[in-house]
Amino acid sequence: MANIYLVEDEDAIREAVKGFLQLAEHQVSDFSTLADVKQALETCLPDLILMDVMLPDGNGFLFAKEFLANQTVPLIFMSGRESESDRITGFEIGADDYIVKPFSPKELVLRIAAVLKRSADPAHNPAERHWTLNGNTLSINEAVHRAVLNGEVLKLTAAEWKILLYLSSNGGSVVTREQILDRCLEYSFEGYDRTVDTHIKNLRSKLLLPDWIETVRSYGYRFAGEKNT
Repeated sequence: MANIYLVEDEDAIREAVKGFLQLAEHQVSDFSTLADVKQALETCLPDLILMDVMLPDGNGFLFAKEFLANQTVPLIFMSGRESESDRITGFEIGADDYIVKPFSPKELVLRIAAVLKRSADPAHNPAERHWTLNGNTLSINEAVHRAVLNGEVLKLTAAEWKILLYLSSNGGSVVTREQILDRCLEYSFEGYDRTVDTHIKNLRSKLLLPDWIETVRSYGYRFAGEKNT
């Protein structure tokens, strides 16, 4: 069971989605405006935010960009805006998923479960691993869910963390976009190859040096760091 903040201004949709999530045994707090959810976030951070893009008092994209710059709470957009550019914008901002209305209740619940699963702390492996590249040092501690670059903790989304962990665990080996979709994002819907590319682009930006992740043309990606023993 997760604590979910639902932000949707259309009453019928909000009540329906809230009901779906409660049937899945999630605790749901629902809001119709950005002002209301901002006030709630000052008191308590949820396990996940599910929100529309167009709201009566603002744009969900702008809200998410500001919020995710300082927080690592998983966020999913649900919107009637179905163009590829809108979906890519959502992922570039740092959202963990983007689901287009109308959607099936089962798909929504499965998408939320996938995001929550990959955002959970994988405390089963306490080892911290270290890599170097061109004088830079990257440390990944799976137990505490933390990546540190040159002494600075990286603020990664749940998807970015999972991809970085997967690529580094397969250091030296090429992984396909399909493998990343399946192992890291845990869904494989048609047209989502661009989603992987967007997450990689965001991850490279946070790693400062794009060379940490090599593009293998027509195939996928490879982590280029040299592991320190």
